[in-house]
Order: sequence, then C-alpha cells, then structure tokens
Amino acid sequence: MFNNILKNLSILKKFLFINFIFFTIIGLFTFIYIKNVQPNLIKKKSSNHIEVINNTIDNLKRLNVKFVEEDIRIFLFSTRFLFQNLDRVIFFDNELNLVGDTDTLDLDPRSFSKRLDTVELEILNEKKTKNITEKKNIDIGNNYYVSLNDVLFNYAGSKNFGIHFTFTHEEFKKFKLTTIKNVMQNGKNIGYLAISENANDIKAAINERKTFIIRTAIAVGIVILIFSFVLNRYFLKPIKNLVSYTKTIKNKNPKTTNIDSLKLRNDELGLLSNSIEDMTLELQKRITNAENFSTDLVHEIRNPLASLKSASEILHDTNDIDQRIKLIDILSHDVQRIERLITDYSQILKDEVALSKEKIKILNIEPVIKSVVDDFNNIYKLKRGINISYENDSKGRYFINGIANRVEQIIANLLENAISFSEDNRDVTVKVLKTEENKVMVNVLDEGEGFREKDTNKIFKRFYSNRPNKFGQHSGLGLNIVKNLVELHNASIKATNRKDQKGASMEIIFPKI
Repeated sequence: MFNNILKNLSILKKFLFINFIFFTIIGLFTFIYIKNVQPNLIKKKSSNHIEVINNTIDNLKRLNVKFVEEDIRIFLFSTRFLFQNLDRVIFFDNELNLVGDTDTLDLDPRSFSKRLDTVELEILNEKKTKNITEKKNIDIGNNYYVSLNDVLFNYAGSKNFGIHFTFTHEEFKKFKLTTIKNVMQNGKNIGYLAISENANDIKAAINERKTFIIRTAIAVGIVILIFSFVLNRYFLKPIKNLVSYTKTIKNKNPKTTNIDSLKLRNDELGLLSNSIEDMTLELQKRITNAENFSTDLVHEIRNPLASLKSASEILHDTNDIDQRIKLIDILSHDVQRIERLITDYSQILKDEVALSKEKIKILNIEPVIKSVVDDFNNIYKLKRGINISYENDSKGRYFINGIANRVEQIIANLLENAISFSEDNRDVTVKVLKTEENKVMVNVLDEGEGFREKDTNKIFKRFYSNRPNKFGQHSGLGLNIVKNLVELHNASIKATNRKDQKGASMEIIFPKI
C-alpha cells in the first residue's frame, strides 16, 4: 500500500510525504518520552525521601519518641543532620494535628497547598533498592483548596495505607514534591511523617526538553521547506522541462520547447540536457535521412521495375532471337541495378547503427591505406592490368582522429569508383601528404574519363550518376556513403578533374590533431 501511494506521487511530494511520516514517528516517540521523563525524575527524588523517612522512623522507634510537640521538637534538634538537604519535614499525630515542622512549628497546615495535580505512590521493597509507583488522581474542584491534611485523610482511609505516598503540587508558583508515610509503633499507628522538597529543577528540566524539541522541530521544518524549494526550483523544474521537451519531440508538437537555459548549466543536469538535445538532433537526423532514403529508393527502383515489366512483356511476345538476347541483357542490367540499390541502401542503414557505437581515436592513417591498396592491387592487377600505387611526401607519420575500419571503407569505395571508370591497364594512385597547415590530405587519382559535371558536388548526392553506361554497376550511393564517412571524421572531400592529364581526382583533407 505504501509503495502504491509513493508510486503515484511526484518526487517533491514523495520527499514531503516521507518527511511527514518521519516527523510523525519522531513526534510519537518524543511525546512518549516527555510523558515518561517527569515520573522518572520524580522517582529519583522520591527515593531519597523514602530513605530519609525510613531512617527517621527507625530513629523514632529506637528513641521511643512520642508524637507530641515537645518530643518532636527535641528530636528535630537532635537529628537535624538527617534533614539538612531537605526543604521541609512535617510531623502529624494520629489525629492529623501538626506536632512538628522544620520550617516553622507555627505554620498553619491548611495553607500548605492550593493545587494538587498528581499523586504518586512509592513502595520500597525490603532491601530498599526498587521503587514501585502507582499513580492516583484526586478529583478536586477548581474552587476547592487541597491541604496536606486532606491528602493525609485520604491516605489514611485508602488501601495503600502503610506504604510511602508521593505527590507533586504547586505552592506559590513553586513546584513541590512531597512524600508521606504513616508511623507504626507496637502495631499501632502513632502519626504521620511528610517530607516536602522544592522540585523546580524537575519542571525546568522538562520545560528545557520541550523547548529544545520544539526549536529543533521548527529548525528542521524550516530546513526541509528551504530544501524543498531548492529541490523544486533547481532540480525538479529543470527535469520537468526536459520531460516536456522529450514529449514535444515524441508527439512532433509544433510548439517550440527549448532547453538552452539548461544547457548552460555546468552540473549534471546541464550535461543531461546537452546529451538529450544531441541525441534528439541525431535521431531526428537519422529519421529524416531514413525517410529521404526510403523516398529516393522507391523513386529509383521504379525506373528499373518499369523497364523490367516492359522488357518481360516484350520478351513474352517476341520470337526474334536477337531481340530476345537484347531484352535479356536489359533484364539482367535492371536486376543488377535493383540489387545494387538494395545492397548499398542496406549498407547505409548498417553504417548508421554501427557509427553510433564506434569511437574515434588517434590513428596512423598510412598503414590503413597501404593495406587497402595492397588488397586491391592483388585483385585488379591480375584481373584488369590496373596498377594501384601508394605515395607519400615523406614527412613522417600521418595521424588523424579517426576510426580504422571507416577509413578503410572510404579508401575502398574511392578505389572501386576510380577502377570502375578506368580502362584496363591504367594507373590509379593514392597519395598521402601534409598541407602547410599540418593537415593530412589523401588524394585518389585515376586515368579515366573524368567528370562531365561542372558542379562536381552533385556526384556526392544520393542516387546521382551521369554515367549511364556504367550505372548497372553503381547505385549512385557509393560516393554519398564516402561523403557521410568523411564528415564523420570532421574532414572535407572535393572532386575535380586532373589538370596534368585526363582523369579524376578525389581529395580528402583531415583536420589537424
């Protein structure tokens, strides 16, 4: 149940609710403590009273003191050391007449007390080591003044007669603690003994504890309120903005939700905001690319499909051998084109996923390029007599921030493109050099027809090709893949026709580390 309640609450409400429960529990224990602290303090003082009373009664019996004023006066003077730490000791005879008082023998006992609160009964065992307290409330009207005589009268007629009886009361704004006990001699009750002591220290201790608890509760409450404000203002509100931002993106809401203020923060929320925005922009980019790819792919496939349909219909109706051969070549060409489109499109999608998991690091580009050149040389030198060479400017190592397998992919695609548009027995050269700005440049040169386009940037667009006689071998996606991989490395690529001779030049410049 508790978990279900918390599950449906906000973080701030959860925080306040947990603190409320915590304070309730602490408050309950505090109330129990306050209720029990006064009786415990009273027990400590009353135990001393009981000890004095017992010693006094023993001396009364030993000296055979009668409960008359003269005998009690003499006894008080002779044993005053017993009462030196007590405020007042009072003696009553069996008729509840005052026969002795350490304060004054002439004090009217009926002026002793005006308000009696709680009466506590203390029992001391035979060893006088353990106190048992029984609370007894005396029902007294507000206009009725309770005297010590009234208490003694009730005590004499109660079932607790014969045991120590302790009660608290206020006298002239002073908190008093009084213990009474009847005195037995030869099996008969001869009088009563009462010890009264100022117990303001008990009340002060209790009030001090109450004040401390109240102040602590107020201070903690203020701290919680301040913390709640800070939590809501600087943490929960920004998180709500992030949630609103993600919902806006999810629902494709035209409402603009910006998190620019959060991105400026230097804490974890700032990092989270930047990460969320970067992730969102990246996802939007991928979604846009996927949608564009899909649209372009459908558009590009339509042409070969229409050609396949027309060729298959004509092939079905004609018996001309030469025409059937031409139609079969067309069908084969269109199938190759569709296959290439699908293969390259799948590769692009795979690259999108793979690139998100790969990390860029400092890379020596030279051995990577040499490896690709060697692989292509081994294939195309024997197959078509094409020689692929590697050159550098001998300026040391060529380091970039890159991904090894992606650099291989870039070089491989450029070589495939250069070879496919080169005649047999031609040269393809890969050069690596450093620019004046200490940037690394990779240049792939061929001896083919070169570019017909005035704007060579067009060749990097998806599905673009101005070479229809070779299009069955090319989807128009190869150079677009290269451009995307180059941009991944924060590099640039430029296509030009060679100035020294016929052929094309593909130039990539990687940024300085």
